[in-house]
This record gives sequence, C-alpha cells and structure tokens, in this order.
Amino acid sequence: MSTPPEDAKQEDLPADQAGSESLEAEEEEEEEGECGFCLFMKGGGCKDAFTDWEKCVQEAETNREDLLQKCAQVTAALKQCMDAHSDYYEPILRAEKLADEQAIIELEKEKQNPEAQSQPSSSQDQK
Repeated sequence: MSTPPEDAKQEDLPADQAGSESLEAEEEEEEEGECGFCLFMKGGGCKDAFTDWEKCVQEAETNREDLLQKCAQVTAALKQCMDAHSDYYEPILRAEKLADEQAIIELEKEKQNPEAQSQPSSSQDQK
C-alpha cells in the first residue's frame, strides 16, 4: 500500500486510510502519559483490578495515608487476578518472585552477619 503525499489532507485520503490515521491519533492521545507498565497491565484480563489499585495508590499518596494498609484489599485482588491470568502476566509474576527470593537471600545474609551492615566497606580511600 502506498503512503499518501505529505501535503494530503485527511479528507482527501481514501476512507480506509483516513479512518486508520484518525484511530491511530486517538490511540496515541489515550496512551500519552501512560507508562509502559501501566499499558501492559491494562492490556490483560486484570484491567479493572489494576485501575482500582492505581486509584487506591493515588488516593493514599494524595492523602498521605499508609499505602500498604489502605490498599491491601485491592492489592490482594489484583494479585489474585494476575494469578488467574498468569499466561499474560507471567513476566510480572516471575519478576516479583525473583525480587522476593532476592529479599529473602539478603535477609539471611544480614542474620548471619549482622555486623557487616554497620561496618564501612573497605575501599582504597583507607590507605
């Protein structure tokens, strides 16, 4: 399919090209300001649960409320939905699992060597 001349107006274009360009512009407007993560989350079966979670987080931040306490239920609902749609949300679930595992490893290291946290690391500045 050939591209229309740059000076062509939308009404001068064939109906299929004019319609697709207006649809693309509309989609760009909707996506403007949305983060890639948000677009991904809203692209799966948990759009409503994610939108509820997003609203709760915004309210908590605006009102300076405890995010974990205020949004515990919507977070649990979102996680449950993501588990139910794990085929789509697998990359996020996998990343979350790796982060949890890494946090556990770090906690175990701290338990084994609690003094390591309070001691400055050795560097060449100490020479």
